[in-house]
Amino acid sequence: MGASMMGNQLKEEAASLTLRVKGDGPLGGITAVSDSEGNVRGYVQNPAADLPRKRPGKLDVGTAVGAGSLTVIKDLNMKEPYVGTIELLSGEIADDIAAYFLESEQIPTACALGVLLDTDQSVLCAGGYLIQLLPGADESVIRTIEQGVARVGAVTEALRDGMTARGLLMQVLSDFDMEVLEESPVEYRCYCSRDRVTRALISMGKKDLEELIADQGKAELTCQFCDKVYHYSREELEAILAAM
Repeated sequence: MGASMMGNQLKEEAASLTLRVKGDGPLGGITAVSDSEGNVRGYVQNPAADLPRKRPGKLDVGTAVGAGSLTVIKDLNMKEPYVGTIELLSGEIADDIAAYFLESEQIPTACALGVLLDTDQSVLCAGGYLIQLLPGADESVIRTIEQGVARVGAVTEALRDGMTARGLLMQVLSDFDMEVLEESPVEYRCYCSRDRVTRALISMGKKDLEELIADQGKAELTCQFCDKVYHYSREELEAILAAM
């Protein structure tokens, strides 16, 4: 959800944002990638990790992530992407995103995220908000936003009670004359394709591909984001090798 909102801020068409968390907790690394419309995909290094609970119904994300770093990569279709890295503040992702904006982009930011899981580990709902101050905002604005954040409380509880994305933001900013300028639907969207996987095989180099053919005679490559499996027969691998 954090990567989706940050990606939606990108103005360049076909731009993308990668949010990468490297922690020493049981979850391992976390990667999320968003396009400029907020469509997002992601994966966790150790998805089967047993996460501790802070209290009933509340996962201890900070302990699960542990100590480490948060890296934000903005690919704006220029020669080099913009890369910013900070040390994790708490492992609670929303806190660390707010810290990133303050440290790397000097933008005071309020960020809250919530994910509600069912008993079978499926996601019932997820959401959050990202509020940023324009240059010149005075202390009274900051205090009012802080009061709104405290008034709404945990995002997960608000979502559980049926609050919508718009309702969540309007509650936090209820002391302001808020105007909704745009609403953008987002989804989990993976851009993997057989062509991209084939290019990954080519990037192995001729020697490694020859060894793969000799040892296994076929290949099965799984997308880390959507778990789609791409199968290659010996004949297909040999054709790729010949084309190289």
